[in-house]
Amino acid sequence: MATTSLNISLPEALKEFVHERVAEKAYSNPSDYVRALIREDQRRRAEERLEQLLLEGIASGEPRAYDLEQIRREVQRRLAAEKRQA
Repeated sequence: MATTSLNISLPEALKEFVHERVAEKAYSNPSDYVRALIREDQRRRAEERLEQLLLEGIASGEPRAYDLEQIRREVQRRLAAEKRQA
């Protein structure tokens, strides 16, 4: 995966927090920490979208049979696709 740079500005307190997390060995460098935060946000948004779609389906009042294994495979496929885009 090709990488590119993105410069961000942080208040001193946030910068110190990032460096503390790196010093705790939770992340190898500040970029790893930011990437992890972004990936977590992507995962959370995907879960929120799935919940929204499920609620819309329930509200539609149109009952249907579901193959839970097929749904699980589709969710895993979408999450893997999102990871590849990150």
